[in-house]
Amino acid sequence: MMTKRIAIAVAIIAAMALVLTLYLPRARQVDVSPQGTVAIGGPFTLVNTKGDLVSEVDLKGRYSLIFFGFTHCPDICPIALQTMTQALRAAGPAATKVQPVFITVDPERDPPEVMAAYLASFDPRFWGLTGTPDQVKGAETSYKVFAAKAPMKDANGQPTGDYTMNHTGFIYLMDRNGAYAAHFDKDASADDIAKRIAALQ
Repeated sequence: MMTKRIAIAVAIIAAMALVLTLYLPRARQVDVSPQGTVAIGGPFTLVNTKGDLVSEVDLKGRYSLIFFGFTHCPDICPIALQTMTQALRAAGPAATKVQPVFITVDPERDPPEVMAAYLASFDPRFWGLTGTPDQVKGAETSYKVFAAKAPMKDANGQPTGDYTMNHTGFIYLMDRNGAYAAHFDKDASADDIAKRIAALQ
């Protein structure tokens, strides 16, 4: 009986090890270029809240704190933007080195004027960027961001005709050359981000 229990325990441990080996490395993997740098960030052309074209070149020379989301987002996006706002305030003078950026993943519902109105609730230094679906997709590709429409259903499971967006929820810190420096997940606090900003050279 004891031998059978040991065999079962060994089998369970082996199965767990296999799952960890197959799945966790992929979940935590960061894309790395052949040169050994993290392959997040790159070229994009978008439109700001004034209707002017903005590209990755406009961010060079300063650090940037970038979040991809959408204005109809019920919780994760406003929380992330509020966390970024609090972090910039907590970082004090060091925050002047950082450009906060909010890029929509829902360009159909987020034209420049909607982005401007939405960002009025957050730090006034935010850039709100949108564009055509192709332009936004290009930015998502550069930053390895996943975004997809998710049709909504009513209480009876019937389509409502509306949708939400499933998307990557990281906040990216990019260096003065537009290269990846760090990222923060949804559990990162304003203090966590502020400490990283304060340590920037």
